[in-house]
Amino acid sequence: MASPGLLTAQSVRIKQARRLATRAFRRKTGRFLVEGPQAVREALEHRELVLEVYAEPDVATRHRDLRDLASAADVPWYDVNRAAVEALSETVTSQGVVAVCQLVDVPLDQAVPRTASLVAVGVQVRDPGNAGTLIRTADAAGADAVVLSAESVDPHNPKAVRASVGSLFHLPIAVEADVVTAAKTWREQGLQVLAADGYGSSDLDECIEDGTLAKPTVWLFGNEAHGLPDGFDAIVDRSVKVPIYGRAESLNLATAAAVCLYASARAQRARASS
Repeated sequence: MASPGLLTAQSVRIKQARRLATRAFRRKTGRFLVEGPQAVREALEHRELVLEVYAEPDVATRHRDLRDLASAADVPWYDVNRAAVEALSETVTSQGVVAVCQLVDVPLDQAVPRTASLVAVGVQVRDPGNAGTLIRTADAAGADAVVLSAESVDPHNPKAVRASVGSLFHLPIAVEADVVTAAKTWREQGLQVLAADGYGSSDLDECIEDGTLAKPTVWLFGNEAHGLPDGFDAIVDRSVKVPIYGRAESLNLATAAAVCLYASARAQRARASS
């Protein structure tokens, strides 16, 4: 459906949508913003999540598939002027299209069923770019779910959504989780819980060689500056460090997550094919 005329930055709809930049309003309304052609395309592939699309007129020409997907899903499509789309954008140069979607997070027990074999958990992750990259990396590694603990950034934050590059729509995500309580449940379900820790007592190479990583696994990744909180050693099966072969002091959260998740994915796939 199309709306007559161009909506401006002063339009009531645009003003309301702008408020979705805040976490409180996202939670109150159950909605968030998705920006850019690729992310909007991914959202429209899950048509039940998309409530409306705001786009500059030339977007329908340059990205005709977006307009077709919206039309097929009966999603309202509103033509807006440049000022309006920039008001909804958090990038320096807007890509001209923004969708309003329903929040994608699900309850923890739904995100991590008994059949799960690989799960990424962010514990007190504060940077939205890191949260989005963790989701993207987990998706690429074939993980079953991503869990973000209480005190972590909202994955619906515009910067996190952008960093996930559409992966937000590909796998279950649970938020505000009590990881200490959840770890007990996961272990009862047969999942081992491993903590990525630069000072861990085990080495990732050792865990590959001794078969540890071939088992169903939940990986915990801590805060960017402080790692995992004190006391987490008591709730995990092993604390694992990524070996540093060069002179770098450490790896950042996103890189460590990529190394660990891919190591587990490879080990699990090798076991499944043997």
